[in-house]
Amino acid sequence: MVFQAEDRARVKKQQADLAIQLALQGRWADAAQLNRAIIESFPTDVDAFNRLGKAMTELGQYAEAREAYMTALEIDSLNSIARKNLARLAALGDESAPRSGTQKLSPQMFIEETGKTGVTTLTRLNTEIAARLTAGDQVQLAYQNGALVVRSADGEPVGEVESKLAQRLLKFMDSGNLYVAAISALDDREVKLFIRETFQHPSQLGRLSFPGTSGESVRPYLKRRAQRPDADETYGDDGDEWEDGVEGDPADAVAHRRNRGEIDDADDGDVEEEEEE
Repeated sequence: MVFQAEDRARVKKQQADLAIQLALQGRWADAAQLNRAIIESFPTDVDAFNRLGKAMTELGQYAEAREAYMTALEIDSLNSIARKNLARLAALGDESAPRSGTQKLSPQMFIEETGKTGVTTLTRLNTEIAARLTAGDQVQLAYQNGALVVRSADGEPVGEVESKLAQRLLKFMDSGNLYVAAISALDDREVKLFIRETFQHPSQLGRLSFPGTSGESVRPYLKRRAQRPDADETYGDDGDEWEDGVEGDPADAVAHRRNRGEIDDADDGDVEEEEEE
């Protein structure tokens, strides 16, 4: 009996690890199929239901994603991952809507570089469009009626960069600077945007895109480390936050957390900024 229990636990872990690898590769249909198989053998596996919910969300199957998260809550009524993802899915209908055209910003691009990277909270948020995005999705920056508008890869308006920062960046952009942007964190109430300067025009030499002045709504992108006692190898994180400064290769660590499917909703309480050295 002991050996049988150990064998089942080992098989379960192997299957969970494989499901995570499939998610890392973006093979969401295969990940969904494997998690369903895990659930057949382990019908009370909350993590498998959360992974299934993530996979179905990525596939645009919102009704099935909602069902998976609701089942996770039935098994564990205190499960924060399922609860927060259900809050996000509430902004979407049951109709399938595959997430076409999305691109992920390379994890290396999220590494902090003083003066060249920053994170800000979007204003005039379009919650319906934002609900279809996940952390790491690259977005477009565009000038429109005096504002710096953020659009999805499909051109849909997500929100606007805060006015003070927008005016600063627009001046730099007019002078020839180039920037990339991606969703840094999001929940059902707000979206945080990561912006990186990728090219500085010679005329702007020595000028910082993100000075980090006290009191500004934008802050330099700081190193972050998860402070979660309940973290494990499954899609068990309840934050949707890009992270730098973790042990091992930062790029691999960020990519792993992003694609495990466990970081769909931001919770600043779960992430603590480290002091700059």
